[in-house]
Amino acid sequence: MKNQTIAQIKEALTGIKNEDDPFFEELQSDSRKGVQILLNKWKAEREKERKEHDRYIRMSVHERRLSKQGFKSISGIDEAGRGPLAGPVVAAAVILNQDSCIYGLDDSKKLSAAKRTELFDRIHEKAEAIGVGIIPAEEIDQLNIYQAVKKAMKQAVSELAVQPDFLILDAMKIEAPYPQESIIKGDANSISIAAASIIAKVTRDRIMEEYDREYPGYGFGIHKGYGTKAHMDSLKKLGPCPIHRQSFTPVKAAMIQS
Repeated sequence: MKNQTIAQIKEALTGIKNEDDPFFEELQSDSRKGVQILLNKWKAEREKERKEHDRYIRMSVHERRLSKQGFKSISGIDEAGRGPLAGPVVAAAVILNQDSCIYGLDDSKKLSAAKRTELFDRIHEKAEAIGVGIIPAEEIDQLNIYQAVKKAMKQAVSELAVQPDFLILDAMKIEAPYPQESIIKGDANSISIAAASIIAKVTRDRIMEEYDREYPGYGFGIHKGYGTKAHMDSLKKLGPCPIHRQSFTPVKAAMIQS
């Protein structure tokens, strides 16, 4: 064992899956500090993976229950952009592949931008189907935000390449020809809804970054249209632009002032 360098041992550890492996057991008797550091790092990574797997199983409880009832194409649905003063509301519908796991799924608001982007790509790689619905600001003004969210969700379902046989939503219900269930805090308690929340959030953020280039000065690329102090200051200074939701009270006030 001591004939192997630290670099060789590091490479070999990438193929070890559990502590019962004879190679791993030999390493534990290697007194070199570098080897012990590698072992501790390996153990920490396995513990992290175990916790992530356990959390994934907990978040799969609704999908597993519905699968046992015979449903095979279960679509999680969620939205992003209900509260901002500008930009669209975006909904996503995601049918996950039951044979693959995407570790790290969670309520998109709890994840960093980098982690959301990573998961966004993995969901697109592994999901059975993804649909997106986008309702612009002017239509939100016509419908009201609640109805706009419902319309975006129905649009997202209609964009799925695979027809769902059950819908699960985050504290919502929509008119649809499929059985459905509303789950409180669904984006933190269902892998399918969590996946939909990530798709919706990243999609909307990218739209707002495009609007930032089209309408400079408001900071849309930073606050994504939410009513931050910086946004309110720019709204008072510049007045509303075409993507502001004119039916929302702070935007109405800025229209009067301008």
